[in-house]
Amino acid sequence: MLTRLSGGRIYDPAHGIDGEVRDLYLRDGRICAPPADPAAVDAHYPLQGQVVMAGAIDIHSHVAGGNVNNARVLMPEQHVAQQARYPGLPFGGSPWSTFDTGYRYAEMGFTTVVEPAVLPINAGHAHAELADIPILDKAGLAILGNDDFLLRLLREGAGQATVNDYVAWTLCATQCLGVKVINAGGATAFKFNAREFGLDDEVPFYGVTSRRILNALQRAVVALGIGHPLHVHCNNLGVPGNVDTALRTMEAAEGLPMHLAHVQFYGYGADGPHGFSTGAARLAEALGRHPNITVDVGQVLFGQTVTISGDVMRQHAARGIARPRKWALWEGEDGGGGIVPFRYRAGNFVNALQWAIGLELFLLVDDPWRVFFTTDHPNGAPFTAYPELFHLLMSRDHRARWLARINPEAADACLLRHLEREYSLYEIAVMTRAAPARLLGLGDRGHLGPGAVADIAVYADLEDRGEMFRAARLVFKDGVPVVRDGRVVNPVRGRTHAVNPDYDRAIERPLAAWFDRYHLQRLDNFRLDPGRLAETAGAELVIH
Repeated sequence: MLTRLSGGRIYDPAHGIDGEVRDLYLRDGRICAPPADPAAVDAHYPLQGQVVMAGAIDIHSHVAGGNVNNARVLMPEQHVAQQARYPGLPFGGSPWSTFDTGYRYAEMGFTTVVEPAVLPINAGHAHAELADIPILDKAGLAILGNDDFLLRLLREGAGQATVNDYVAWTLCATQCLGVKVINAGGATAFKFNAREFGLDDEVPFYGVTSRRILNALQRAVVALGIGHPLHVHCNNLGVPGNVDTALRTMEAAEGLPMHLAHVQFYGYGADGPHGFSTGAARLAEALGRHPNITVDVGQVLFGQTVTISGDVMRQHAARGIARPRKWALWEGEDGGGGIVPFRYRAGNFVNALQWAIGLELFLLVDDPWRVFFTTDHPNGAPFTAYPELFHLLMSRDHRARWLARINPEAADACLLRHLEREYSLYEIAVMTRAAPARLLGLGDRGHLGPGAVADIAVYADLEDRGEMFRAARLVFKDGVPVVRDGRVVNPVRGRTHAVNPDYDRAIERPLAAWFDRYHLQRLDNFRLDPGRLAETAGAELVIH
């Protein structure tokens, strides 16, 4: 079937196209070259005056797995309040289900999402939930860095090649797309009663530093040729003065690729009467000095949310500020997790400055190919708040209105009122389409050239950019129309993407012995089989 989208204004940064009026042709789920006879089409969509982009890609959003379900159980009132009703569609009335996640993302023109924190022991559960999310393509990042087997390897002086084999085995066993490290060594140190843990602190019993863990994992990801750089949740999240930790982590990368997650939560100085200040300018300047580093922001927006993290040390420290006053914390063989609900308030000095720091980072980093659009859903804000963030980035007048409403001390202490930059549609397309596809190593999406997956979002060109991005006029997934006028009309199934790098099978001998001696299950039961995933969870895997 040949489909024509005619007359739309195309924003395709991967090919340098900035608002040019062009026609697009789709066939067999892919974008194709114009046919010899343009009139020989089976379906035609006239899009005059409308904005056309590739489907958006969210590189960091907690949408599946144990912690997400724990949050649903702990905060049912939050999820019921946020639900969308779709009479006649599968699970259309369920409270914040996996189906609702897919619907709400698709309404905004998103077609791919990455779950950035898959505990290997919980990978089967995570894949079952990812498979349930309709429309979107998905992927997961496997968490390493607090697991006993890796820490034993490092303590015993194992060579980098052995570490590489273990990382590759883990990616194959969990069917994930990349590697995430959360407060490297910190969750394990927490089990030994540590309540603070820095980059050069040693993990008790193992005698290895957080820096050593980071370096070993980063070198493994590079050596294995994994498309996505090591995805790093730094030490000292949320602590005043932690901008220094972020800067030291950039230096620790030693020029190798590294992605720092939700850096708003590491953009904090310790100056001023409250001992809390913006470090956004220092972070942005350091990012300019380190072209090997990419970041996503983790923007805070005001309102009720629930924080989800594998950083058990941080979540334990934050339990006293839970709003409402309930929380959950758990530990596992290869990490753990914590759920702490929280309400960000515009009148609170710290919350207001957090809001400003995130926006400062977006506006101070000149290169939109290296700064990524996230709220660390749901930690800074639920992903359903993305249209408001688009509006803030694209309108200094909208930012000024909010600056007049937030805590006045925070408004005076931040840099935001002095930043006049406004993001263009082209820059938004870079940050949410072309750059994420490149960062994840997914070359068949994020652009509108021939051969790309026909994931396409069409928007009305509204002055209110929040309204514009809240409800896409049309969304195509694999060339099939799935959203019309901001409502899902066809909840097709998406796919799950993973990598299966080669490794020396000799690593399985010590792994099997370790599983038999220390773990709750056997190695063969821990390792996920792609065929069985497809059979039991309905997961259609695409291996890169």
